[in-house]
Amino acid sequence: MEYVYNVIFQKEPEGGFTAIVPSLPGCVTFGKTLEKSRRLIEDAIAAYLTSLKKHGEAIPTDESAYMTAVRMRPQKHGWYA
Repeated sequence: MEYVYNVIFQKEPEGGFTAIVPSLPGCVTFGKTLEKSRRLIEDAIAAYLTSLKKHGEAIPTDESAYMTAVRMRPQKHGWYA
């Protein structure tokens, strides 16, 4: 069986990347490089799923979820920053 999760990798101002799995609340990690962050979030997801299974909780998946970025231009939508 395979589970699919959307992961957000956010570049931090001080360097490194924070990785967040929105469908697994609290599943967050940080790595100094994008590759390190990717490896760490895979470990974090595995630990999270192990805990869910151990406690008999349902395992969510992002199999049918779709994420994209939406660009907003203040003038077009009538709001200003």
